[in-house]
Amino acid sequence: MKFGLLLGASLAPLAFAGTAFAQTAPDPSAQLDDVVVTGSRPIAESEAAALRVQRNADSLVTVVASDSVGRLPDQNVAQAVGRLPGAAVARDQGQARYISLRGAPVNWTTLSIDGISIVSPEGRDTRYDSLPSAIASQIVVSKAVTPDMTGETIAGNVNIITRSAFDYPGLRISGKAGGGYVELGERQEYEGQLVLSNRFDTDMGEFGVLVSGSYYQRNMITDNYETDWETVSQDVQPGGATRLWARETENKLYRLTRRNYSQSGRLDWRPSDNHRLFVESIFTTFTDDEARDNYIFDMDDRQSDPSTPPRSALTPCTVTPVTTVTNTGYADTCIGNTSLVGTVYGIDINQRATLRAFEQSVFTNTLGGDHEFNDGWSFDWRLNYTKAIDDRSVVGEARYDSPSTRNLRPTISYNFTDPDLARIRLFNTISTSGPTTFTAGGLVRDIDAFARPLSSLTSSKLIDETEAYTAKFDLRRNFDWMGNDATFTFGGQYDERTKDSDNRVMTLNSAAQFTAAGISTTFVPVSLGAAFNGEIPLGYDFRYFDQQAMRDQVARAAALNPYVSQPANNYNVTEEVAAAYAMARIAYDWGSILGGVRVENIVNTGQAIVTLAGVPTGIEVENDMTLVYPSLHINYDIADDKKLRLSFNSGAARPDYDQLRPNFTFNDSNQTVSGGNPEAQPERAYGVDAYFEWYVQPQGYVMFGAFYKKVEDVLFSDTRTFGSNVLNTPGVDRSGYLLSTEVNGGEGYIRGLEFAVQQQLSIFTDQMGLPEWMGGFGLTANVTLNDSEAEAPDGSKVVLPNTSDLVYNVGAYYEQYGLSARLNYQRRSEWLDSFGALADGGNTFWAADDELDFSARYAVSDSIEVYFDASNLLDNPGRRYSRESAYTIEWEQFGSRYTGGVRFVF
Repeated sequence: MKFGLLLGASLAPLAFAGTAFAQTAPDPSAQLDDVVVTGSRPIAESEAAALRVQRNADSLVTVVASDSVGRLPDQNVAQAVGRLPGAAVARDQGQARYISLRGAPVNWTTLSIDGISIVSPEGRDTRYDSLPSAIASQIVVSKAVTPDMTGETIAGNVNIITRSAFDYPGLRISGKAGGGYVELGERQEYEGQLVLSNRFDTDMGEFGVLVSGSYYQRNMITDNYETDWETVSQDVQPGGATRLWARETENKLYRLTRRNYSQSGRLDWRPSDNHRLFVESIFTTFTDDEARDNYIFDMDDRQSDPSTPPRSALTPCTVTPVTTVTNTGYADTCIGNTSLVGTVYGIDINQRATLRAFEQSVFTNTLGGDHEFNDGWSFDWRLNYTKAIDDRSVVGEARYDSPSTRNLRPTISYNFTDPDLARIRLFNTISTSGPTTFTAGGLVRDIDAFARPLSSLTSSKLIDETEAYTAKFDLRRNFDWMGNDATFTFGGQYDERTKDSDNRVMTLNSAAQFTAAGISTTFVPVSLGAAFNGEIPLGYDFRYFDQQAMRDQVARAAALNPYVSQPANNYNVTEEVAAAYAMARIAYDWGSILGGVRVENIVNTGQAIVTLAGVPTGIEVENDMTLVYPSLHINYDIADDKKLRLSFNSGAARPDYDQLRPNFTFNDSNQTVSGGNPEAQPERAYGVDAYFEWYVQPQGYVMFGAFYKKVEDVLFSDTRTFGSNVLNTPGVDRSGYLLSTEVNGGEGYIRGLEFAVQQQLSIFTDQMGLPEWMGGFGLTANVTLNDSEAEAPDGSKVVLPNTSDLVYNVGAYYEQYGLSARLNYQRRSEWLDSFGALADGGNTFWAADDELDFSARYAVSDSIEVYFDASNLLDNPGRRYSRESAYTIEWEQFGSRYTGGVRFVF
């Protein structure tokens, strides 16, 4: 490590239909024995296409494939992959976002588009909700990586194979248009898609042109409550040292508009049968316009106020319920309060009215060629440029805080005994016997009855921009090896990725600034009188902030106040990866063996400004490492329809780019600090997979397998109190914020079993004498059972972070007479979210997550079908908790969604 001061293919990356860029790719045109698909049966068609790829692969894969007219079943890539064996999704606001393979951490899964590793706007935690399924003809998920794939893969790789004009015989126009209804808040959603393609024969060879576009908009309301837990030194009762108390409880009441849109274009050229060239450009964007009304009840406000009589840990008190206190009553068991039920007197309301305009985009461009020569030689190459932008800008945030006078603040009664609801009620606070004794007055429903003057108005421009350059080639030679067909492949790849984080903030926090800009210092004049749109039973009534009024206030403020760069929050991280690999495949009568090794040299350089002894100072930190990834894949054909697969593989998950930065960033809205750790090491993994596959004729599939991965230097998200004043600014004390950073623990492992089956009943109808209509029924089911353990930074043994012990999908469908209907249930058991100090609530977990979806299509003609989709039918909440399930940290509910429309193809 060097320090210096600064002065200022995956599997099947197909370029063309039926053309493989890597030797590990199967031939998509290969047919299963006796597969016959008649009529318009999109589920059967897509399953048949997927099974063709899976069966002929040289490593363990699962596939989502389009039907005969190029349709994938879901709106985005995360939803589509979430149906596959061993795949689970993590959701945000109820929308599938991240992919976890076999229950493993999401950063163990990498993304490729046509075999090129694609950088995500967020970094190594790839977001798949920003990738509409409109750009894909197939999605190939590789669970056992091969040497031609990037080494930063542990759980697997998701390779999106894009559409090409050569996928279709000639001129083709397809698309869809639809709209829908979101139950919670009675909102609407809209979607549309159009794909145009054609092929042209010329004297220079054949050309193919394809352009596509898609749009999806979802308007929604989110019900939310959150509670932060801590241990409290004032809790003097036996067991109080480890008892958890609610430091604060809050509601974040969202009004959201989310949009996905994409445009893509591709030009293919075949000058001859042996030479193919293409250029492709894809631009996809996800926007999240969010209005958030946030009411925080600061329950540990003034927790150090002395009680009368004084409490002593040496002499536990007798619990005597009282309604008059000299302190706030927080964490005071002596007056009858418990951590789940009680009353606190005269505490602060921190109100945050936040208008955010998030946008994430990926612009990726690839130039490539596939060339076949005499004597069995072939050469494939790719050049790629990708630009990813993560714009986390906040249009405006107004903060309103209670005054210091106790009897102008509310008294709060709380009841957290139901983990699915934080019940609070507000009362006036009455001073008795002078200004130091307090009791509760009358019940108050209108939260605006409590004074909350404006304390600050901020607007932030927070933009992370990542540029990535990739050059990749594969040189292959087919030859005879002792009477067997063999292929030797040598390849190389160079990646350079640079992530810049630029943060600028405008802040007004004085009465003089508010007056000069003409900004209201009270909330009601800039609020709406609309009723609450959610369904959560709040203990108070509130007013939504007026979004246009927020924009107007920020515009007036910006005319007089500049956006100031935040050098302590800005950073630049560059990663250079030079890789070379060699592998050989030998085909035998009984199957095949594929083995090889990949070597990667990684250089990470982080630059940032840190404050040393009060002086801003540039710092640069560089890491240089070389990693070696061997792998071996054995495929044994027990029979024509049965396979055994055995693989030995290795990989690494490197710390994310922001985790390698040598500085800290902070979020005043959430009162959090995120710190970089440039010395964090990659997680190294070594694994073995053993699988049995049975391709039931004419179209079915049974799979059973076991896997084991040993992991070194397991990465943990560690959370603790920041405890430093280096980030403090006038009027803002950040020493009590929660610090999140990435640190290495010790060794760990994940092991498990996986089972999958899919079968149509049509093969049994004749055998069992059933009526023909019953042949339309089919079943898909898969389950993954995991066991994991890792050594945490404090030496304790915990489950592997972000790993579920159980993941399963169950689906039933009916497809006959032009009707295609599917009901699908997905469930993922709880998983460790982050490792945390006991004083801050301990480890945090996500509770089990599930979803039930229904979809139906009816073919009106060969060219037109109508569709109906229903999502999140169970409407179960998303929930996180601290240490034990009773201590809910976050609870959100989103409502069911219903969409319908028309699809067409000509």
